Amino acid sequence: MNRFEPRDTRRARTLRNNATHAEVHLWRYLQQRQLGGFRFTRQKQIGPYFVDFLCRERRLIVELDGSQHEERTEQDQRRTRFLESEGYTVLRFWNGEATDDTDRVLARILQTLEALPARFSSPPARGRGPRGGSERKARARSVDSGGELEEPRFARPHPPAPLPQAGGGDS
Repeated sequence: MNRFEPRDTRRARTLRNNATHAEVHLWRYLQQRQLGGFRFTRQKQIGPYFVDFLCRERRLIVELDGSQHEERTEQDQRRTRFLESEGYTVLRFWNGEATDDTDRVLARILQTLEALPARFSSPPARGRGPRGGSERKARARSVDSGGELEEPRFARPHPPAPLPQAGGGDS
């Protein structure tokens, strides 16, 4: 009989609050369904492990590895084997790849997502018309974007606000 084991939400919150620069950078593109409409969460517990990013719908895990992982290849392989045995697909990228070659990383994630089967069925369409009102939304997008119906496959997030300069008060 399976015993209920509560999730370690405190640890997940700590990991989210202490994210690496690469995790924060990639999260800007994965949050709010910006990548192909897929929903990601971050620092989710699966068994004894916390994963960096998880798309539940396609059971895809995206892990970002820093230099400390060069010495931990055996532990990373054990972790990946466990996650795959639980039915997940694991993509690993170096932190530098995520920050320096973001478009390639996002394209690889999207390509993998589209190749994986959907775990859940799509919700029923809402709104008017045979496609749930999507033709009305497409017309509105067309007007707003100067006639372009095609949405970008992944959107660039808004640039972050500049940080205040240290010691730059009113003098």
